[in-house]
Amino acid sequence: GTGMVMMEERKGWLGLMATATADRLQALWEGTGMSPDYTMLRQPETGAVMVRGRAGSTGDAFNMGEMTVTRASLKLADGTVGHGWCQGRSRRQATLIALVDAMMQGENAAQIDAAILAPLREARAERHVAMAERAAATKVDFFTMARGED
Repeated sequence: GTGMVMMEERKGWLGLMATATADRLQALWEGTGMSPDYTMLRQPETGAVMVRGRAGSTGDAFNMGEMTVTRASLKLADGTVGHGWCQGRSRRQATLIALVDAMMQGENAAQIDAAILAPLREARAERHVAMAERAAATKVDFFTMARGED
């Protein structure tokens, strides 16, 4: 049903915002000119989560170590609930993510997507291209080395 699609999309935008900086999110949010009323359901709180790893992506899972995360939950005036999680201790970032999460579930979703998520997706794509270019620059062409027919 549509609920599953919504969860997939929501996972995407939450993950996207979690990789942005608090300053970048703040600037993008201010660019919307929106200031909806909301009440905090859970004030931003910082804690630790256990990060799990897997050897060679097929081995048994193991505990890599703890990572500091901050989470917040809020409710818009219309009752829509938003949740925010981010790495580190930024209470502001967790709150902004929760606010955008709530707004993305309402009638302003397209506007929020264009103003906040689209620029973040673009920046992520540019980072991926830059990483691929760096990797390509360091790659050795083994095919020409191994031939040795000349």
